[in-house]
Amino acid sequence: MTTSEVSAAMRPRITCHMITSLDGRLHPARWSDPGDDRIDDLVGTHYEAAAGRIGAEGWIVGRRTMAEFVDQDADPERLEAPMTRPNHLAERGGRDLCVAIDPAGRLRFDADHIEGDHAVVILSERVTDAALARLRVAGVSYLFAGPDGDRLTSALDALGEAFGVSHLLLEGGGTTNGAFLAAGLIDAFSTLICPALDGLAGEASIVEHAGPAGSRPAAGQRLLLAACEPLSGDVVWLRHDVERAESVS
Repeated sequence: MTTSEVSAAMRPRITCHMITSLDGRLHPARWSDPGDDRIDDLVGTHYEAAAGRIGAEGWIVGRRTMAEFVDQDADPERLEAPMTRPNHLAERGGRDLCVAIDPAGRLRFDADHIEGDHAVVILSERVTDAALARLRVAGVSYLFAGPDGDRLTSALDALGEAFGVSHLLLEGGGTTNGAFLAAGLIDAFSTLICPALDGLAGEASIVEHAGPAGSRPAAGQRLLLAACEPLSGDVVWLRHDVERAESVS
């Protein structure tokens, strides 16, 4: 096997697991209530239960989503030039992983876990030594994803090699999902569609790639329906596998 083939073999399978309104929007607080139920109750009933049935070994979110769990700095100090330093692997203790994509190192963890899952942060090489020291004191693992923190493929390779995980859920936000899609790193989609609407133009969707006008982040990637399951409250759970053309890596 070539080096790239070995890296791909170590890379965990990524399933993008999201819940959405019928028009593909991201934020349940904006959706209409379905029938006699409240949308929050519907989300609470199905989202984590479906995630549990997938059987992954942890979850990945972007910095904004993780900020719902921990504090963050608005404008952290950063190095003028990137500096190569070793990844840090703290004690996992057999727990699932909770992975945050946080290139600037804004998140401030005060423990080594989120809801019992071991915390891992993906950083840029511009994060200061002081920020890294705080993460080590908290017992948090961290991995680097290049000078600007956007080399997701190498970060996932390192994650798979370091922790031996074979399957992780990607759970947003939309921009993080879009970055993984554009990098060809999503292997499957698990999408819970609620009988609700947002309807306002410009609201965030569950997959958003901040590319130039005319770019096609999903090019060369085909969705193959693996399952369609009706759930209570008129929710529909769709599962798709992603088939990639040879040109997408």
